[in-house]
Amino acid sequence: MSTARAGLRPRQQVHRGTVRASAFWLDPALLGEAEARRRILAEWTPGMSVRAVAGGYLVEMSAPRAVVCEAAPGLPLTREYGVLSSAPLSPAERRHPSLHEGAVLLVLSGRSQVFSAGAMPRVDVSTWLDVSAWGLRAPETLGAPPPPVPVLEPVPPPSRERFGPGVPEPSAEAQEMLARMEGRRAPSAAGVRRLGWWAWLREKFSRQGSSVRGCGESGRGRPGWMVWLGAAFLGTGARGARQGPSPWSRLSDWMMRNTLLGGWARQRKAEYVRRLFVMFEEGNLYEALRHAIPLGKELGEDAREALGLPGPREQLTLQTEARGAAGSVFAGGPDLYSSLQQRYREAFCYFRREGRIDEAAFVLAELLGAVEEAVSFLELRGRFKLAAELAEGRKLAPGLVVRQWFLAQDVTRAVAIARRSGAFGDAVARLERPNPPEARALRLLWAETLAEAGDYARAVQVVWPVAENRAPAREWLERGVASGGATGARLLAMWATAFADGLTVAGARVRELLDDDAPERASERFVFGLALVEEPPSASRTALVVPTLRALLRDRAAGNARFTSDLSLIKRLLGSAPDGTLRTDLPSLADCISPAWRDIRERPRIDVTVRASEAGTFTLHDVVVLPDGRLLYALGEAGARLVRADGRTVAHFDVPAFHLVPSIHGDRVLALARRDDVWRLSRLDLVTRRCSPWGDMSLTAWAPSYDGNVWFVSSENTVMMVDALATECRALWRVSDLAGGVFVIAVDATHMSFVVGKEERWTYTLADGPTLRDRSELPPEVSDPKLVLWNQSVVPDGEAAVLSMEYPMSPEDVARGRNTLRGSLAWMQPVSLRNRVRTERDHETLKGIFLSREWCLELLDLGADWQLQLTDRRGFSRAVLTFEGNVRPKVRLTDSMLLAFDEGGRGVRLDLESGEVRHLPVP
Repeated sequence: MSTARAGLRPRQQVHRGTVRASAFWLDPALLGEAEARRRILAEWTPGMSVRAVAGGYLVEMSAPRAVVCEAAPGLPLTREYGVLSSAPLSPAERRHPSLHEGAVLLVLSGRSQVFSAGAMPRVDVSTWLDVSAWGLRAPETLGAPPPPVPVLEPVPPPSRERFGPGVPEPSAEAQEMLARMEGRRAPSAAGVRRLGWWAWLREKFSRQGSSVRGCGESGRGRPGWMVWLGAAFLGTGARGARQGPSPWSRLSDWMMRNTLLGGWARQRKAEYVRRLFVMFEEGNLYEALRHAIPLGKELGEDAREALGLPGPREQLTLQTEARGAAGSVFAGGPDLYSSLQQRYREAFCYFRREGRIDEAAFVLAELLGAVEEAVSFLELRGRFKLAAELAEGRKLAPGLVVRQWFLAQDVTRAVAIARRSGAFGDAVARLERPNPPEARALRLLWAETLAEAGDYARAVQVVWPVAENRAPAREWLERGVASGGATGARLLAMWATAFADGLTVAGARVRELLDDDAPERASERFVFGLALVEEPPSASRTALVVPTLRALLRDRAAGNARFTSDLSLIKRLLGSAPDGTLRTDLPSLADCISPAWRDIRERPRIDVTVRASEAGTFTLHDVVVLPDGRLLYALGEAGARLVRADGRTVAHFDVPAFHLVPSIHGDRVLALARRDDVWRLSRLDLVTRRCSPWGDMSLTAWAPSYDGNVWFVSSENTVMMVDALATECRALWRVSDLAGGVFVIAVDATHMSFVVGKEERWTYTLADGPTLRDRSELPPEVSDPKLVLWNQSVVPDGEAAVLSMEYPMSPEDVARGRNTLRGSLAWMQPVSLRNRVRTERDHETLKGIFLSREWCLELLDLGADWQLQLTDRRGFSRAVLTFEGNVRPKVRLTDSMLLAFDEGGRGVRLDLESGEVRHLPVP
């Protein structure tokens, strides 16, 4: 066991009087081994731990408790700033270099000894108990076992019959064509014509392939050459065995292109499609609907064109999975798909005009694949239950599913799904604008659910915006305050100021908190002060300002205030003081961080931890910091909210907002919301506080800001300069037919750059209109076909970082963005050839990289937490932001501001000029 005697000599050797002990040290040499063990077992509670330290036992309690030192079972140790100490330490002694987080300081025989956690082996106290004389007895039941826990069964997708008698059964040929498009072999059914020789041969080889695959899996046989030949030529065999097209798929594709078989198959398809278009042109919608071919959303890269005759459709239900993503596809080409989409859209408009709701919804959901549009259409026509069944059966967003079941008046199912998926906030946001009464009811159910789970702080936040729902809030406030901690301190400030008699009832608790000088409660007093300044002005708030100021100043003088924004809080409280006496008497306070933080030579690093308890009540999709310090929150379907730096709401914009694109002038913002394959665009005027819809666009990426005049966006392999002043969306300039998709764009007043897939970087100058200045290939290490594009970042003048990773193997890794295999990070110097010192990172933890001209931000996955590490151009670490939990944070990085937040509503902003850190007000 290693110890450290680094010259630390505490002036006091032991604690005296009453202290809040976190651990005890027992000396067997003094007490005797038996007595030491007896005392430890007598004090034992769940969560305790025992370690061997300095020839004795260090017993760490599960929670601190007040003890009289003279009557303690052993030498008491208190925890101060993460250090367990058997003696009280002065502020100067606490800054001794030998003391660190997790250290243990023992003062024995007048000499101090410091131990680290790794040097203290655990003691298994279970070996101290003699249970050899105990006997085991078989348990006997006292009654019948409880019934099985009921499970919320998923709602099956609506069948064709559910759309009403107006939707006919598909013809046998349509069923065959559907099976043909989906690449499956459908069993023959009554009424279907006999199979031809080719279909018979395909079916025979398919059955043989299935039986042989079963034998192969159990090790009893191998497939013969006829089976493999049939699989190659007929498109049968196991799917999903491996990624990418197999050799047989490539052979099948070659046959379709270069043999008579391909021509014969294309002729059959062409004839079917020709007759389908004739039905549409003749206006025979009934027969056209029977023969209609459902369209998939997209074609998979590994899909191939199947061979053989089609079989009948297996069942007449809506498909819950996207079509054409794997296996065999119809392969009619984009022109055919576009033409079919046009015919189906015309059929939908006809049915809508005629009031034939079922047929119109069927065309949307089954033929066009626009499920969300179909749900919205059914809701507008009062078909709430069918809309809910369709939304859940097609696995749309949980918030939308909850909303539809709530409108269908199935509250039990709505609440069950919301609790299972955590979609209360999204559902309330979707209800608030069109259905305010239902939104208030669901909000109250949400708050009651949180209160039942013991999350009183969020329950109060959820219910507070609606005045008529505040009746249970006071009880939840009192319970939350009783639970203590930082959350209790925040609720205490709200309790004391939000009610007329709040200060009278809660005054004793407030005085207890503010008069207590315990270092471990300094964080509670700080949170209390933060909550106090955010409350609206009132007599109770004014009465608490001065006592809170004095408590914070006392903590600051004692060295207990380790918060980067405590000085800012003190200044805000001084501004709320009832008179200027305190401001006059107060001596000058040194700033926690020098205003010249960016330029000073020492460059101290900032460490900030965003706690999991700081989560808000609504999903925070995007945040923008405006030039005047105000913030604009994107709350999804709930709209956008403009707030001051202290959290007070200035304006609310009633348009869906999932992404925000601010103007560099700070007077207007574009709000984006996805609608199936397009993005709904809205304009927000922050001066007049008005909003208006702009239009819909198909977007792949966009510049994070614009100059109010033009906005650079990309749509697949096309980059456009959009006229931001036009009434409708139009492009003033574009470059098309790029070698790949464009997923990142950066623009400033003089340059525009983007990265094309994993192939190239393009840089334009904008002085006289977009002019190509540089076009460079990316380094070959990221172009490996075995690697997938994981993250890109680029600055306007062309510096780029491209992170490629080998595709993760487990669904959990994919969902979290975690990679356990190899990866490659490529850097490209900007056109201006600035130098940047780069640090090497382990690709297993590096999950994202963000660049500005002066800064580099790396996103690291630490397993239990996420971490953002900020470095400057010289490679010096300047700040580390840690987000507790597994919610991946989002980032906005400029040369002057770092904004990091997550969907839980937590976030911080770091002023890169002064080094000031401020937590975002909870939305």
